[in-house]
Amino acid sequence: MRTVSSYGVELRKQNIPIRQTLDIYRSAVSCLIEIYAQTWDELAVIMEPKKRFNTAEHLVHTTKKNQARFDFDLRFPKMPSYLRRAAIQHALGSVSSYKTRLELWKKMDKKGGTPKLVCGNHAMPVFYRDVMYREDTEEKDGAYLKLYDGHDWKWFRVSLSHTDMEYLRKYWAGKRAAAPVLEKRHRKYFLRFSYIEEVSLTKAPVKEQIICSVDLGINTDAVCTIMRSDGTVLGRKFIDFPSEKDQMYRVLGRISRFQREHGSVQVKSRWAYAKRLNTELGRKIAGAVAGYAEENHADVIVFEYLETKGKISGRKKQKLHLWRKRDIQIRCEHQAHRRGMRISRICAWNTSRLACDGSGTVVRDPGNHSLCTFQNGKRYNCDLSASYNIGARYFIRELLKPLPATERSLLEAKVPSVKRRISCVYADLRELFSEMELLRAA
Repeated sequence: MRTVSSYGVELRKQNIPIRQTLDIYRSAVSCLIEIYAQTWDELAVIMEPKKRFNTAEHLVHTTKKNQARFDFDLRFPKMPSYLRRAAIQHALGSVSSYKTRLELWKKMDKKGGTPKLVCGNHAMPVFYRDVMYREDTEEKDGAYLKLYDGHDWKWFRVSLSHTDMEYLRKYWAGKRAAAPVLEKRHRKYFLRFSYIEEVSLTKAPVKEQIICSVDLGINTDAVCTIMRSDGTVLGRKFIDFPSEKDQMYRVLGRISRFQREHGSVQVKSRWAYAKRLNTELGRKIAGAVAGYAEENHADVIVFEYLETKGKISGRKKQKLHLWRKRDIQIRCEHQAHRRGMRISRICAWNTSRLACDGSGTVVRDPGNHSLCTFQNGKRYNCDLSASYNIGARYFIRELLKPLPATERSLLEAKVPSVKRRISCVYADLRELFSEMELLRAA
């Protein structure tokens, strides 16, 4: 499997003509989009991407045939060839996307707004190595970029963030980075390096697998359980970052007070800061989950398939809006694949509502929502019970899926609760595994 990782390195020296370079590059992309929009019928019949790109590149050069229509070479006479090719690729993608969206809009009886071809885009240039980007051989935290100063393309030396470069040297040494892409975030410029890795995911059979079942929550960030196929629990961990959440809630309180006093017009920067804190919290949760799974040699990380539909209301409305459940799973999936682990998702219905011991529905404590009471009077952590049920549902699905229909029907007759996946709990897995062992011994 191929994984792609990227990391942004901040440009410390800002007195370089980045703005002029962006202006001319975006002007070139806009010009190319107009050209390819006019000649798309000619390009669309070419199915092979390389041949289409070569034809598109020949179109932009000024010849006797197209001199009256296009003047790209006259408008951008000194643009480096590699940067021109990056602009061509971006323009082809924009026009192709527009044509695809337009066809879908027509097929859907023209519902919604008409798709528009935007020429004034926010494209960012790619600095190809040796021709647009060179490393500084004398100073390890420096590099040279070919930029446009308003008259010509020249090499300018830039200083890169020392901490970012130390991170790359520590964790990505020996891996070849792709051509860096310029990006702008929070009024700062970064060079984003991409790394491609070939990894092999685990192929352990189901009965030999060790999984890490994860219950993502609002009160407790994540509860992880290490489990075997027979229901043996090897480890449990409560992952929580209370100081980070307190900091974010303090910022939200300041925003609320500021809006009451001054209105909601001047709080964009405060909301942006709160969003960055929330994003960083998601990164820490994902890293902690993947690290705990790797520490316990897990083969699979199991999540709930969480999808919130409809309008969110109630006193926890803001917490639910800020809950980055999908972002955490996506980040954790990337980190797990880099470590050779797989990701699986199960239905989230009733994982917290049903007790893991099979006694029925639970009753949440009104004072402490993380605790609950089972029907048999047992007091337990609701999130931990849910993580048991998540792991059990994964193993029940994977154990029954490859069996023949007759054998599966026999097991479902002995353990009726496994027929309906949304009502499976941890106790059902223990019973199902025992029946499978008895059936195999017979």
